[in-house]
Amino acid sequence: MTTSASRHGECRLGIDIGGTFTDVVLEDVRGRMHTTKVLTTPRAPEQGVMAGVDEVLRASGVSPGDVALVIHGTTLVTNALIERRGAVTALITTHGHRDALEIGTESRFAQYDIFMTKPEPLVPRQRRFTVRERVLSDGSIAVPLAMDEVEAIVPRLAQAQVAAVAVGLLHGYANPAHERAIGERLARRLPGVQISLSSEVSGELREYERFSTTCANAYVQPMMARYLGLLEQQLQARGLSCPLFLMLSGGGLCAVETAARFPIRLAESGPAGGAMFASHLARSHDLARVLSFDMGGTTAKICLIDDGKPQGTRSFETARVYRFMKGSGLPLRIPAVDMVEIGAGGGSIAHLDKMGRIAVGPESAGAEPGPASYGRGGARPTVTDADLAMGRIAPARFAAGTLPLDPSKARTALMSAVGEPLGLSLETASFGVAEMVDENMASAARVHAIESGKGFAGRAMIAFGGAAPLHAARVAEKLGIDTIVIPAHAGVGSAVGFLRSPVAYEVVRSNYQRLSALAADELNALFDAMTAEAAVVVARAAPGRATTSKRTGYMRYVGQAHEIEVEIPLGRYAESDGVTLRGLFEAAYRRLFNRLVPGVEVEAMSWKVDVATELPAPEPPPGGATSRRAEPVEHRALFEPAAGRFIDAAVYRREALPPGALVSGPAVIEEDETSTVLTGAFDAVIHDWAIVLTRRAGDSG
Repeated sequence: MTTSASRHGECRLGIDIGGTFTDVVLEDVRGRMHTTKVLTTPRAPEQGVMAGVDEVLRASGVSPGDVALVIHGTTLVTNALIERRGAVTALITTHGHRDALEIGTESRFAQYDIFMTKPEPLVPRQRRFTVRERVLSDGSIAVPLAMDEVEAIVPRLAQAQVAAVAVGLLHGYANPAHERAIGERLARRLPGVQISLSSEVSGELREYERFSTTCANAYVQPMMARYLGLLEQQLQARGLSCPLFLMLSGGGLCAVETAARFPIRLAESGPAGGAMFASHLARSHDLARVLSFDMGGTTAKICLIDDGKPQGTRSFETARVYRFMKGSGLPLRIPAVDMVEIGAGGGSIAHLDKMGRIAVGPESAGAEPGPASYGRGGARPTVTDADLAMGRIAPARFAAGTLPLDPSKARTALMSAVGEPLGLSLETASFGVAEMVDENMASAARVHAIESGKGFAGRAMIAFGGAAPLHAARVAEKLGIDTIVIPAHAGVGSAVGFLRSPVAYEVVRSNYQRLSALAADELNALFDAMTAEAAVVVARAAPGRATTSKRTGYMRYVGQAHEIEVEIPLGRYAESDGVTLRGLFEAAYRRLFNRLVPGVEVEAMSWKVDVATELPAPEPPPGGATSRRAEPVEHRALFEPAAGRFIDAAVYRREALPPGALVSGPAVIEEDETSTVLTGAFDAVIHDWAIVLTRRAGDSG
């Protein structure tokens, strides 16, 4: 598919590997977008990437040598952690802390389940080693490092044939000298073994989260180093000798060298690209409050965006193993876009639970074998099969006709797994599956908003990903959202988001400070070092580019267990600035909790610096167009939820709709990458940059 976009003056490729599809977007020198979707090849992901690259280059007529930049996001890190396909990894830690990975925080995520099973650590006990040393929380050394014990561990590591070693010492964030000494010794004695230091991977307090993150980084590092090396080779073999950037979980870009050193920072790179796509649209089109809704083949991601910026977090979980409950996964302490991600995508499998109710996900059919209608061996019904049975998808035009669907296989799977056991017709069974996945996504959005202290009033939904435009109207009805934006290139939104992201890097370090007795010189020195570290990473990837900086403090009332994020001003600090910082903390605390705690001191536990290249100025909205009646290309049976039956609905092709065209629901607007389904509650207006759905006056959903 080819349409116009903003002018950038150079050809750039965005590549997103998802659980079902790999999306490739090429932006040419005239700002035009050329897109394609190919099935992901899980056993050799680079094959799917290169197939997509070859196709988009062929369709665009762009020579490989004219591509100036390739930006890549991938689910490989997350998948390796979930499927436990990482390297043989060891951990070296302080004597007495060998079992910190299993002890965790000593909390129970299922309080009353006596059969609760905690996730297995990535590093088994027999490959966890300890050495005598002790650094105190202020960075002073109480017990010097016993280097002879480190040397004695080396042959045991070689015997275990480890490919990676994580080094995590108590209070290593406060003084990394011992970790660095161990890393240097191992690098000399075990060449070829990847070494991850906790002080570099996650330089913050709370040893369990720091050790978990460092082990995860080491676990995936050999795999990602091989993959990135192979991908670079194959791109260069195609004549793409330009730089390769990777999308970070926090919404920035980094060079291959940084990604290979800290691959754990890529854990949420694909979803982060989607959030950056929605943020770019929000800035460009004056959408102050946005709900970003990204639904692909495997998962749905929901993110809140205010004033053009997605919410951020520095901790999340991956590879949850217990009914996808919070606390049952591996904690990662890295910068990331704050979003909720649930197993609700086009490939999510529908089934009956133990009580005979329709349930959807989190298990997905993925790309192999895929939904039943793919005809690739899948026999269990999925959301895509239900959408097909409801008339939302034209079987011959799915994925631009490259993957025609088989309606008979979808019907058979839906009836055998859902319809016949419950005594339901095909249309009711299909609607039940779609309604359950829509309610799952709406419920996840409600919880996420409540946890963030925010609501949906006045928010616009930006829906993208291959499946989101099919479900956006119904989810918006459930959430009471009146405006939905289906942007151009919605089906490959994350890949487009890569092209709209800055080169950026974040550094977080723990440094305890009470604001009533601010150690300003110490804080200034810390920010100088952190800013320099981040600036070097950004400058290496984007030499000569202008950059911006942002500082954040993680603060709490004394006695509380968790901190809140507080943006603080740039510049040099004096002791008297503790009063200013407390005022900023109280303003942020009141926004979140609508109250303050009088008479209690405030303490800061950690600090963060963000350095990023400057974003281009937002694109001005295209000029208006005169409204005109749209002409459908055909009519077909479409299940309308409000009527509870099939109706004769108009079908339109997006590329045939001029700006200003009006479409009233129920209707379907098709394009190569996805289809937008309008329920009877919405009208749509076509713009150059988006399809904008607006709830009809008086329709409460």
